[in-house]
Amino acid sequence: MSRSVVLRVANGRLSLRLEHRTLAVTLLLSLALAASAMISLSLGSQATPPTAVLEALFHPARSDIALIVHEIRLPRIVLAILVGACLGVAGLLLQGLVRNPLASPDVIGITGGASLAAVCFLALGGAALGEAWLPLAALAALAGALSVALLILSLSGRGVTPARLVLIGIGLAAALGAGTTLVLVLAADTTAMQAYVWLTGSLYAAQWREVAGLAPWALVGLPLALALSRRLDVLALGDELATGLGTAVRGTRLALLLLAVALAGSAVAFAGGLSFVGLLAPHIARRLVARGHAGLVPATALIGALIVLHADLLGRIAFLPRDLPAGVFVAGIGAPFFVYLLHRWRT
Repeated sequence: MSRSVVLRVANGRLSLRLEHRTLAVTLLLSLALAASAMISLSLGSQATPPTAVLEALFHPARSDIALIVHEIRLPRIVLAILVGACLGVAGLLLQGLVRNPLASPDVIGITGGASLAAVCFLALGGAALGEAWLPLAALAALAGALSVALLILSLSGRGVTPARLVLIGIGLAAALGAGTTLVLVLAADTTAMQAYVWLTGSLYAAQWREVAGLAPWALVGLPLALALSRRLDVLALGDELATGLGTAVRGTRLALLLLAVALAGSAVAFAGGLSFVGLLAPHIARRLVARGHAGLVPATALIGALIVLHADLLGRIAFLPRDLPAGVFVAGIGAPFFVYLLHRWRT
């Protein structure tokens, strides 16, 4: 009896093999995400019964809390899910691209490049544009992320090792952090305050315009990552064997790099510098699903969404009446985990 399911689309030009365990884990993660979203909708400065939340969702005209649910809590939850999924999958792509378990957008400096570009944009007057600055800030963050990614590849040269890549990334991240601090010191006080909250990684006061800005990147990038998952499996075999199997290694790497940068840069542009999501989510996914990136992509996206959603929930309710940035809680877990990985993969 077969223990896997083969999915074929586009007249068989794209096929994915998924293990039964992978399908079961993905279903359970989806249910956990739906339950977590409902719990997050019910909790806040004042707890709301789930029945009242359901009434507000499906019969807003008869609900007294429809405004709170639809305009305050729901966009924040949807944005957290999209941001977590994008950052998680970006980390998975980078780890598969360079065959390095320590790679993630923030560890190797891609998030830092996006942050520096976005902060420079804000300091140069973008903060005064109001809602109109969001698409331009996203483009600035993407440009910064792409620049850092290309710089890392050029500095790494041939024979990239995990230690070499991590050291280069940490060095660039430190330099980018110093540049960001310099820009903030020179910026106006109001701009610096806005940028500091954004850099921490916060979903505070998220609105539907942020969701609408990030949604196209996620809705295009995440399915594309799933479509390219088989190429990641081939690259894992090594460059020579991948070339022998007919894969254009350099073109595939460039496409995967651009996709990872697009996912990470867009997430940072709309949610700030959330750290370690791209490192945590892929490692947790590998412990839950079978080998093969076709199963890892959806599992990683769901786990990343769960991480950011729960971190934001803790920030909202753990220290009432204060609303702490979600990035504080993610970093509190991610930093010790990164130290553990460094110890495990020491060379």
